Parts: sequence; C-alpha cells; structure tokens
Amino acid sequence: MTARPASPSVAPDAPGSGHAASNGTASDGPAIGGAAPSQGASSAGAALDRVADGSPTEAAATAGPPAHGGGAAAAVTASGGPTRRGWAGAALGRAAPIIGALAGILVIWYAVSYLVLPANQRFLLPPPHEAYGSALSNPQLMQPMLEALGRSVAVAMIGLVAAVVLGIGYAVVMSQWGWAEKILYPYAVILQTIPILALVPLIGIWLGYAFTARVVVCVIIALFPMISNTLFGLQSAAAAAHDLFTLNRAGRWQRLWKLQFPAAVPAIFTGLRNAAGLSVIGVIVADFYFQQGSPGIGGLLRIYTQRLQMDALFTAITLTALFGVVVFMIFAALDRAVVGRWYGRTAR
Repeated sequence: MTARPASPSVAPDAPGSGHAASNGTASDGPAIGGAAPSQGASSAGAALDRVADGSPTEAAATAGPPAHGGGAAAAVTASGGPTRRGWAGAALGRAAPIIGALAGILVIWYAVSYLVLPANQRFLLPPPHEAYGSALSNPQLMQPMLEALGRSVAVAMIGLVAAVVLGIGYAVVMSQWGWAEKILYPYAVILQTIPILALVPLIGIWLGYAFTARVVVCVIIALFPMISNTLFGLQSAAAAAHDLFTLNRAGRWQRLWKLQFPAAVPAIFTGLRNAAGLSVIGVIVADFYFQQGSPGIGGLLRIYTQRLQMDALFTAITLTALFGVVVFMIFAALDRAVVGRWYGRTAR
C-alpha cells in the first residue's frame, strides 16, 4: 500500500502567509516560478555593484551567460572595434566625393586626350601620366617651380594678414559711429566693384613691379569680405543684450569687447575663410602681371603658356590649385575648432 504525501497546511488567516507563498517558501510550485526572477535580479544587482567597484571580470562571471549574443556585442564595443570602424567609415564618407570627383576629372581628361584630339594635336592636352610624369621626374623643372610657389605663399599670407587687420579695424570704426559707416562703406564697395585688372597697371606704376605691389594686390582682393562680414557680425548683437549693457552703464569699448566681438566671431571667421581663398587668387594675378624680381608661381604660369610647355603648365596649375585648397581647409578647420568650441558645437 502506497503512502500518500502529507498535504501542506494552509492558514489563510495567518499574517504574512501570502508573502511567504509569493516568495516560494510555502509550497514547491510557487518556489520554482517565483525564485528565478528574484535570483536573476540579485545577480544583476551584484554585477552592477562589481562594475561600479571596477571589477569587470567578476561582474561578467556573476551576471551569467549573455542572452542572444548581447555580451559579445558589448565586448566588441568595449574593445573599441566598432568605434574605430565608425571613424573609418566617416572618414571614407567624407573622402568619397573628393575621390569620385578626381576620378571623374581623370576619366574626362583621358577621354579628351585620346578620343577627341587627333594625334598631332595631343600635345595641347597630354594625358595625365605624360604631363605629370615628365614634369615630376625633371628636377631642373620642379625646383624653380617649388621655389616660386614658396614665394607666392609668402606674399599671399602677408597680404591676408594685412587684409584681416585692415578689414577688422575698418569695420570696428564703422560699427561705433553711424556717420563713419555712411562715409567709409561706399569706398569699400567701390574698391570691390572696380576690376582688379584695371588697377594692376596703376599699382605697378606707383609701387613698382616687385614684392610690395604683389602684396597690395592681395590686400585689395581679400579686403572686402573681411570688412563686410565683420561689420555684419558687430551689428548682429541682440537688442536686449545692448539694453542690459546700457542698464549696467557699460562704456563704448566695454560693449565692443564683451558684447559685439563675441557676437561677431562666426561672421569674422566666415570672412577670414573667404579672404584666404581670395588672397590666393590675388597672388596669382599679381605674379602674372608683375615680372620684376624673383618670379612667383603666377609668373611661371605666364612663361609656360608663352612657351607652350604643357607638362610644366599643368603641373604648375595643379600646385596652385592644391595651394588654394590647403589654405581653405586650414581656415575652415580653424573656423570649426574656434567657433564650435565658442558656441558649443563641433561642426558648422
């Protein structure tokens, strides 16, 4: 005869009996279903405590095996793998349009050279490997070209610095007095609208055809963006901020230094970026027309054009383009770094 198991006694009126059943202490059935969540929660809590104490190995062992591969993904993320891939992907995404544009230019160049031009006229547009190969492999050609490029870089930078100083000073004067803006701003507009090629002969007659005249041409071309952008930025401060400074009896120069200049920082850097590109154009124009003294890269462009040295001409044009791109990228990066940090942004 088989003995029947004893039935557990249930006391519904006993205090705390429902609590005991929910924790799995009153019967075997609830103990299986109710203890697992509590044990898992306590294990997870212990793991979090160990992570907070700086013991990732013990925390991983306490937390148990990962569910659905989450632990492996977390380990890969913690090791920095996806982060590096993310940076690489971002860099590739930024470089892809540039690479695509260069590839398109080369394809069109080769197509025109081999498919459009007849063989007896191919010297007018030699294929890239011939144009760059013959020039880059000739030290007697590349050394004067690089020296001329260095002189042009010096002229462009000096002209840019002069344009920045003059442009900001000009804009500050106009921002402080209304009558000064009415008198001075038309002269800046006239200087911008007169073609620079009409002024180059006068500049050469007055200042000669050497270094000083080249710098003046750069300043004239790069000056107006600094004036207009700086003036716009200085006048862009909010009226409420001006009222606050008035209530605190701030002086003119306190208002300029603590209110108007901070408000003008983005506009100033926009003008600086534009002026940097224009200074490169200015030095090429000045070198092209002013031939006295040591030639710049623009002077070599004129010489190569007159002699129909197409390989040297294309190489000099490419160096000039790279010079302009590098100058623009430097000031664009400076713009993002300074303005982004000033206004709490990482990119503009």
